[in-house]
Amino acid sequence: HALEHATIHLLSRRHPQTQIIGRSDRRGFYLYGELATDEIYSTAQEALKRLRAGEHRLAIHPNCGTNLVTAALLAGLASFASLSGGSKENWRGRIERLPLAIFMTTLALIIAQPLGRSAQKHLTTDSDPGDLEIIGIRKVSSIGGTTHRVFTSQ
Repeated sequence: HALEHATIHLLSRRHPQTQIIGRSDRRGFYLYGELATDEIYSTAQEALKRLRAGEHRLAIHPNCGTNLVTAALLAGLASFASLSGGSKENWRGRIERLPLAIFMTTLALIIAQPLGRSAQKHLTTDSDPGDLEIIGIRKVSSIGGTTHRVFTSQ
């Protein structure tokens, strides 16, 4: 997961107009975006080297699914908490509480940004690659764009 994020960070700096999406699993990661296979391979190698050199910030990415789930969870809970209460027939009471729900949801989304980064850092993304190695990369057929599969082993 950390290598995927670090690779996306480096590729995004080189290609700021290119949308790059990643998805990790225990065998490596997929990258979705119009990029050359050899550039992805060399950038992943560089990302691994930089993680090993202590550039741990590369392991945390603002568009990680952990951030999205954190934001959705907090926003959902804030909305639920601010709109719940009263009887089911009391729809006027819920409408009156709508500004509170909007405020609470907005506050939850603001809090979710640093909380999501912290969740990545401490729960979902280990910035220490350990013995991780890149064992290969393959361009995969996909509908609507280019997909690459980066294989890793530990």
